[in-house]
Amino acid sequence: MMLWTVVSVVVLALIAVGSVAVALRLDDSDELPPGIPPQPAAIAVNPQIKSVSANAPEPTAAGVRNEIAQAVRDPALGQFTGQISDALTGATLWSDGPTQPRVPASNAKILTASAALLALPHEKRLTTTVVVGADGQVILKGAGDPTLSAQPRGADTFYTNAPRIADLAAQIRKAGVPVTSVAVDTSAFSGPTMDSTWDKGDIAGGDITPIESLIADGGRIEPLDEYSPRVANPAITSGEALAKALGVNAPVTEQTAPTGAQTVASVTSAPLVTRVNDMLRYSDNVLAEALSVELSVAKGGPASLAGGVAAVKSTLTERGFDMSMVTLHDASGLSYANKVPATLLDKLMAGASGPSQPLMRPMLDGLPVAAGTGTLADRFDPTSNPGAGWVRAKTGTLTGVSSLTGIVQTIDGRVLSFALMSGGTSPADARPALDNVAGELRECGCR
Repeated sequence: MMLWTVVSVVVLALIAVGSVAVALRLDDSDELPPGIPPQPAAIAVNPQIKSVSANAPEPTAAGVRNEIAQAVRDPALGQFTGQISDALTGATLWSDGPTQPRVPASNAKILTASAALLALPHEKRLTTTVVVGADGQVILKGAGDPTLSAQPRGADTFYTNAPRIADLAAQIRKAGVPVTSVAVDTSAFSGPTMDSTWDKGDIAGGDITPIESLIADGGRIEPLDEYSPRVANPAITSGEALAKALGVNAPVTEQTAPTGAQTVASVTSAPLVTRVNDMLRYSDNVLAEALSVELSVAKGGPASLAGGVAAVKSTLTERGFDMSMVTLHDASGLSYANKVPATLLDKLMAGASGPSQPLMRPMLDGLPVAAGTGTLADRFDPTSNPGAGWVRAKTGTLTGVSSLTGIVQTIDGRVLSFALMSGGTSPADARPALDNVAGELRECGCR
């Protein structure tokens, strides 16, 4: 199976006939003076999907080494390790300290995405429900879907095709159920809602919210702002959104739904593939943690953060990836206690973009595009970096840590995978240096 590359082909019709002066015509005739060319055709856009040629020249290790020699010596890279491979053959073309465990930052999400796509049905959806309690109470039951949105009908949502609390409220009203109060049920998840290595200041900082089974808009206070501060009590906040939609003023409480309670409303998430790609595109920590718990439950494990980490590791081990040098404390990469070698990140990316792991291939769609989308939208300056538009990669940034894992199609039409990990320098300096390495690969014939 070959990697498919989306190519937008813009056909411009340009007719140049020296220097022609055309006087304004004052009559209604459609005829043109002799020698004047006809009006060119309108610009047409013809999007196409083209497979990468199986006959593209095979790159060599010496070719790759020569192409990136100067870029990898940039002092801004600090403590630098990495690996580059040919996606088609899986052959390693360049490496520097690839087995050294390093803090991956959000490149840890590559592990989470890979495990989820390998072990879960790609069309799997989560269903959030509302059941009838006692004395006019309805109970909003979380299903572990943080893409649930409190945005009103017709308004944009941060996540793709997000289910809405407004739709739950509409179903409750249609059922004719009298509602005097709203409660929330978070029993679908267990254990601590924050990893011990996380900084609680990251809640207000916009990086995380307590991981409960009921979260709306990823816990964002401003639902459409990627970097919005998060709420400290996401389940109660979600319940308050439902109460507001129903016109109920009573305080929202926590309550376990009675066994066999009548379901009066339900909404379903987008498919797994869509949620995985949202997680990668926006480097969403909350969604990453929720996906790992979903994976653990599907594998018969506990519905907890620790269970999610264990499920990611066991899934990748079962699929033949060497996890012996990996230490994971979370599924999102927020923890500095995570340690992952570049060789694993590169092998996962080579598996997704090459023939060996077709189940992982959908995550390529979620990787940010250099100078185009997601966390790479403002990187890879098109005026100076040839990787703009050609590199697709997952970013990773913590204080003193920068990483970049992805793929690039070379000018010869060959797809290379790469994992680049930098530490000890400011991300403001390290990220452009990492981008330069990946950009050099785009220019690489590498033969």
